[in-house]
Amino acid sequence: MAPTIPDFEYRRVTAAEGVSLNVAVGGSGSPVVLLHGFPQTHLMWRHVATDLAADHTVIVPDLRGYGDSDKPLEDGPDTYSKRTMAQDIVTLARHLGHERFALAGHDRGALVAFRAGLDHPDVITHLACLDVLPTLDMWEALHGVTAAVGFHLYLMAQPPGLPEKMIQASSDEFFGYFLDVWANNPHAVPADVRAAYLMACREAVFSIVADYRASAGIDVDHDRADRAAGNQLAMPVSVLQQDWGAALGYEAAALWGAWAQDLDHSTVSSGHFMAEEAPEDIAEALRKLLARS
Repeated sequence: MAPTIPDFEYRRVTAAEGVSLNVAVGGSGSPVVLLHGFPQTHLMWRHVATDLAADHTVIVPDLRGYGDSDKPLEDGPDTYSKRTMAQDIVTLARHLGHERFALAGHDRGALVAFRAGLDHPDVITHLACLDVLPTLDMWEALHGVTAAVGFHLYLMAQPPGLPEKMIQASSDEFFGYFLDVWANNPHAVPADVRAAYLMACREAVFSIVADYRASAGIDVDHDRADRAAGNQLAMPVSVLQQDWGAALGYEAAALWGAWAQDLDHSTVSSGHFMAEEAPEDIAEALRKLLARS
């Protein structure tokens, strides 16, 4: 049996026409939605979710294209745009009875959360983004040989066909590589959870590539339009990142500061998978965010 978040109820909720999301819901109180990253599923939040459920309603979906959520065919740039995926989350929360909610995302989920904060400022009360840069800033920051750390970004940015075939040919090795090299603590992802991640990715190669392809195209366009208009995140924002900015030649706090009026930027002593490697620290940081007015 696949692992689940203990004491959480699992549901399928329609988020868009023809797209339903797998979601785990637990606890009671003010709502908090947690969005996973790559190459993971909602399970990455299992420790933090059970902590927050002591005094919050915690909603933990698989993003469209990932895990047990639907994986629509990429029939245009909007299918996996972060704008579309953000609307999924707003619709999901509304179906569960929440017109406003706090939102935290890691990696890919953080890009969806960022877009939700810009597109739905009246809905998102608090925003946390873990170990990522906004899409436009990410592409501008990567350059020279340091960009090699993001080789997968360039691979999955290519037109449909080749990247999917290459990854399908060795999917467990491809996705497992990131689980290995991005973690400081190899024991943070136990064998059953790792197996669940790899199986989920194996079944979602086309949709995962489509998600990344959108971030090399339409997502950049959306970010660029917001930058030109001077749009910013109006809610309290917390950004948690590894201490790796200097190595890549950019100042992460300054890049985020251009987007957020009320920003708390801090580093976490962990690898990329901080919600699994340092769950107590992440839960504490989210509680601190939720206490801000």
